Amino acid sequence: MFDMGWSELLLVAVLAIVFVGPKDLPRLMRTVGQYVAKMRGMAREFQNSFEELARESELEELRKQVAEMRENAMKPLTDLERSASISSNELAKPEPPESDKRPSVYDEPPADKAPQDGGAKS
Repeated sequence: MFDMGWSELLLVAVLAIVFVGPKDLPRLMRTVGQYVAKMRGMAREFQNSFEELARESELEELRKQVAEMRENAMKPLTDLERSASISSNELAKPEPPESDKRPSVYDEPPADKAPQDGGAKS
């Protein structure tokens, strides 16, 4: 990160011994270590928050794709359902009244217009 070599570290150690003194040097090193640990923790938290944002954006895109795929997969079923409901609505329509109904060849003749010869054909 700071790209310090062994010679720079040796120089910092000699200056710390001269200015701080050997008696207070362990306390100084512990304090510096605590600050470094806090900075690393903050940097880790910062990095994790960015990674979480990236995952959320990817997740949102993935959710949109899944919803689109589900809609495309369900479209034939919804079309079939609509056509079935239309067909059932047409089937549920009442038949026209008897006066509007035209006689068919296959309809039986009414009782008052039955043949008089007893049904025998010549």
